[in-house]
Amino acid sequence: MNPRSGWRARTTAAATGLAAVLLAATPGVATAAGENLPPLQPKIDALTINWNKACSYEPVYVPVAPELRAVVEDPTQDNEDWETNAAGAQFEAWWTDADGVVQRRTHTSATVHSPITQLWRTPDDLPADTVVSWHVRAVDDEAATSAWSDEAPGVTCRFIIDTVNPEPATVVSEQYPDDDSGWHDGVGVYGSFTFDSPSEDVVEYVYTILGSTPKRVRPEEPGGPVTVRWMPEAGGPYYLQVRAVDRAGRSSSETTHHMRVAEGRAPVAHWTLADPAGADSAAAEAGPVARAGDGVVFGAPAPSRTDLASTVTLDGRGNSYLTPDAPATDTTNAFALSAWVRPAATGTPMTVASQDADDDTSAFALGLRPAEGSSATWAFRYGTTTLTGGRASVGGWAHLTGLYDREDNTLRLYVNGKEVASESGVAPVTAPGAFQIGRARGDGGARWQGEVGDVRVWDRVVPRKEIELLGSRPAELLAAWDIERTDDGVILDRKGDEPLTLHGGAGFYTPDFESCLEDPECVEFPADALDGSDHLALDGTDDYAAAGSPVVDTADSFSVGLRVRFADTTPDRPMTVLSQGDADSDAFKVRYDPAASEWQLVVTDGSDPGAAETVVAGPGAPTSYSDEVVVVYDDSEGRITLYIGGEAVATTEFNAAWSAPGPFQIGRGHTADGGWGEYFHGGADTVRVFSGALTASQVNSFAYLY
Repeated sequence: MNPRSGWRARTTAAATGLAAVLLAATPGVATAAGENLPPLQPKIDALTINWNKACSYEPVYVPVAPELRAVVEDPTQDNEDWETNAAGAQFEAWWTDADGVVQRRTHTSATVHSPITQLWRTPDDLPADTVVSWHVRAVDDEAATSAWSDEAPGVTCRFIIDTVNPEPATVVSEQYPDDDSGWHDGVGVYGSFTFDSPSEDVVEYVYTILGSTPKRVRPEEPGGPVTVRWMPEAGGPYYLQVRAVDRAGRSSSETTHHMRVAEGRAPVAHWTLADPAGADSAAAEAGPVARAGDGVVFGAPAPSRTDLASTVTLDGRGNSYLTPDAPATDTTNAFALSAWVRPAATGTPMTVASQDADDDTSAFALGLRPAEGSSATWAFRYGTTTLTGGRASVGGWAHLTGLYDREDNTLRLYVNGKEVASESGVAPVTAPGAFQIGRARGDGGARWQGEVGDVRVWDRVVPRKEIELLGSRPAELLAAWDIERTDDGVILDRKGDEPLTLHGGAGFYTPDFESCLEDPECVEFPADALDGSDHLALDGTDDYAAAGSPVVDTADSFSVGLRVRFADTTPDRPMTVLSQGDADSDAFKVRYDPAASEWQLVVTDGSDPGAAETVVAGPGAPTSYSDEVVVVYDDSEGRITLYIGGEAVATTEFNAAWSAPGPFQIGRGHTADGGWGEYFHGGADTVRVFSGALTASQVNSFAYLY
């Protein structure tokens, strides 16, 4: 009999008779009340092959002689409460050899407390490519047995040992072929890869790309092909490796498919909007020139720490927009758009960019939405789906990206390179009309008020890392003071153009190791300087250090930090370590308040007399060691955060940031009456000032970034 086609034959009469003889000959089966009851018949759904393959009348394919498992149980009525119910398993496997003779193998396990999973590692002499049947019955410690598992309502379990590995898989890709013809397609473009194998019993393909976590795909029919899709997120050489797996779990050798992926296609439309003041159109880096309305003002400021030279200002009126009078992309396929923006208001809906549909609406609109009772958010609408996320603040620069991935119909919104919202299952929308900058058709005249720059449109997916790079404004070091002793009371920064001047008798601390070494009674060495050989020493009475000017623009993103050590770990009054403001108030200051046992970040909502002051705090305590104090203001999120020792201890929304004209201060701040006070008693060193917001991970190493 051909085992691969004739396995449906039923158990022979001889085999059935033998099973009946075995049952009749089994001692200890009792049915009378109060006597031993036979164990329970094993259930078919509790029988497995190699743990993960269920018992089946249709043969299960296995790569080697398998391990058979069965759950067996003796009834609890058998024993008193203190007795256990033990059960073992009697396995039997049989097949018909080439001479038509039935061959059998049996195994009986020990009886143990039940219910229990018993197993049989079948012998190695089981034949390959032959239908092997098996069943099992339970036996208790008095040798009573249950019915065989294949007696009604059960079925006989079957398996076939397959010892032949499948043939290696083939890989075919039109977009990313394995050839020597050059670089193909590119970043953000999906490619199809079809796997196939000459072996007709292949049921799965396992593949990896550049050694990634393996993925598994199954063809519709055994031996059939299967196609997977993949999108590269960076250019360069790649390799795909795939193995064919047959129904027995045997694997082919690995097939490697080499490919060379080109960089992502450039935008199909790109306007820097850095045209000279008075221009009547925006030149295009790609795509058509964009006609400018009379209300467009070129030559506006650009976001710092970017490559932009200037932007445009739009005032939200009817003639304040730009358009190429043509569509920028096919919105029914994958596309993305991005822009740098700075809103002048957040109280009404506003549109940065859109594209006209054919029904007096726009297919998509990227912009801003006000929120009831909270801050405005950024928004990306596509058809009837609107994503919102991030925080929009007046006067704060932000980089916006809207993306539609046609592969999985997913819509995404990114703010400053970070994904803030997404939704899948979004149907494509047709937009045959013109691309618009600063307005959207059918959105109630939601025109943009503020600055817009560097508008880009792609006809592909833009991967996350590429978006992160586009929206990045890395912090830049403005000043670094590695404080060491000087004789003139002036500490120069690394560049030599931002001196710190000491006031009120401020001096330096230099540990006197030599004196301690020469003194035989010295048992405690002096503490090290905070950094280097010396650090700034402040007496808490009138000592402080200050720059001659405002080192940071407190209305823009900034980060400032230093190392401090308290002279007294139980101070009796608030002490300020950092501040910058004007003659009467501080735009920000950091102080320690011993009465509340907390670090406090204080911000003022403007320089006008009586401006509101916000205090946020986090628990803390002075130590005899150094503390790293860092303040980070991110104007794109409208948020200022205080870090102590690398941990964010206090944060608050800060929309009313203002450019403080006063000098940068170390060791003092303004008091409630507008005068100077809260002088710090202790040491300070390693002072750093950055334009831009440090990331949380950068805060941990702020002293070593540049």
